[in-house]
Amino acid sequence: SRNCQGWQRRLDATSKWQKANRSRSMQLFILAVGKGRASPENTLTQGWLSRLPQGGSLIEVESKFPPGQKRTDDESSRLLRAMPDGAALAVLDPRGKDHSSEDLAALIGTWRDGGFAAACFAIGGADGHADMMRQKAERSISFGRATWPHMLFPAMLAEQLYRASAILAGHPYHRGD
Repeated sequence: SRNCQGWQRRLDATSKWQKANRSRSMQLFILAVGKGRASPENTLTQGWLSRLPQGGSLIEVESKFPPGQKRTDDESSRLLRAMPDGAALAVLDPRGKDHSSEDLAALIGTWRDGGFAAACFAIGGADGHADMMRQKAERSISFGRATWPHMLFPAMLAEQLYRASAILAGHPYHRGD
């Protein structure tokens, strides 16, 4: 059908864009507390990450400690251990700076151009990140003042990482200001 052909053209254009931009991009990782398993939200996250020119990865960790500071510290330690060596780190935190899609693209571009081969975006557990995690981060990012569902948040972040990559490459996906 006509509608299917339109979607196929978009997928073909995205595939060509991915191949053309692999050499100028950096690996992007979402580090998250919790396990999405075979949920629709995880499928959505993986779908957005697969569209990144360089691919993207979701790394999930869990702590066996009961809720409290010990658990938060353990979660942050696990997230830090999951990071590739020499990667830039941004923590997602309601107290962080709100970033537009263009701001996020500029940040990723700055890190890429500054020699980072990878960037990690860390999503904490129910009690957020331990102080040590926030101190190691190059940036603290907020997605506004609203409270977002924990299972949905990686998908929202993955879409923004794709959008940022599209902005950096001049791809028409983003129709901002």
